[in-house]
Amino acid sequence: MGITAPFLGVRTSSGYGSCEYRPRFSTTNQNHRSISKFRLPLPRSSKSNPLTSNNTRKKNNTRKKRKKNENWSRCSTSDILRLMDGLQVPVTSTTLSDNHVYASLINDCSDSGAALHLQAHLTRKSPPPPLHLLNRLLLRHVSNGRLDNAHQLFDEMPLKDFNSWATLIVAYAQNADYAEALRLFLSMLHLQDCHVDISEFPAWIMACVLDATMDVGLGEQLHGCCLKLGHANRDMFVATSLINLYGRLRCHEAAQRASLGLSQPNALTWTARMINNSRGERFFEVISDFKEIGRAGISKNTSMISCVLRACARMHDSGFRGRQAHANAIKLGVDSHSFVHCGLIDMYGRNGLHRDAKLVFQTFNDTTSTACWNAMLTNYLRNGLHIEALKFLYEMQADGLQPQEYLLDQVRIACASNGL
Repeated sequence: MGITAPFLGVRTSSGYGSCEYRPRFSTTNQNHRSISKFRLPLPRSSKSNPLTSNNTRKKNNTRKKRKKNENWSRCSTSDILRLMDGLQVPVTSTTLSDNHVYASLINDCSDSGAALHLQAHLTRKSPPPPLHLLNRLLLRHVSNGRLDNAHQLFDEMPLKDFNSWATLIVAYAQNADYAEALRLFLSMLHLQDCHVDISEFPAWIMACVLDATMDVGLGEQLHGCCLKLGHANRDMFVATSLINLYGRLRCHEAAQRASLGLSQPNALTWTARMINNSRGERFFEVISDFKEIGRAGISKNTSMISCVLRACARMHDSGFRGRQAHANAIKLGVDSHSFVHCGLIDMYGRNGLHRDAKLVFQTFNDTTSTACWNAMLTNYLRNGLHIEALKFLYEMQADGLQPQEYLLDQVRIACASNGL
């Protein structure tokens, strides 16, 4: 009555969670047929497996956190505002610390639609919200680049202070809408709801208005106002704006007088003065200012080097002063700057030093700068090298660069006059 061992059988799979064993040899005892086929239970849960339990737990936690963040991100500004309406959160306090919730909402409104929604929520409150919240919302509209929304809020504000006016004035000035900036500034002077005396105007608002001025008469009045306030001689930003104003309007003598009364001129004011003298073609003054800057120990910048190179190019001294300016540029490490590079090519070309101009052009690393290629092409045409100019034009086209139209016309005229 011997039987074969039931475990010495063939293993067959019957799905996840069990294994089936069948005997390789048939049994001879009918009483033991019940053990010929049986199932071994296998664990279905991963908790008993120490290799996968930790990873699964981490994945579940990450999934829960992600779902929580997604649910939180779905909470929009309108949802928070509805909640605040339900809680009847007041906005009547005059201090910013008491309205920190609304202030935080304004700071988070990077979208113009959310800012408009918050504006509608605040403006329908009774009594109206405090001025500091409206000024903050006004600044948010400006930061989002929506001057139309900012101006609409500005017109709807029942009260305005200096910050309200200044925010909109600076915004229009930075957006190059100088006429609107000046209109707002003059309206602020004539209206009485600003609650700021003109004697208390800060220097930065005067500098902003001076940069927006395009009329000589208004500029002179603003200059007198700056003198009364003491900003014209003490604040370097206002002094620089005055020099740029007169230089922009071709009143070079007035710009020179504005620069002479400075108590402590810095690099900014010296740069504005050199640019003004360069516009007025007073090149000896430009070179004299450049020397004075060196004696004063003020650090030179690329704008100064460009101005002095433009002046040296028109001195007709065979490049003597220009070589000294080139040495200064190398010493300062700005000789590889695009503006300085173009100025060097122009300076050497105007002094008839074509080889030096070509050497400077070849040392320029940025081959995609159209300005330097145009300067070199102008150098060829100025020195009568028409064949070289034509070859250089083909090199520009091969590199995918397009010269200026007037230079193409000059090349055509030069080739036609020489039978090329």
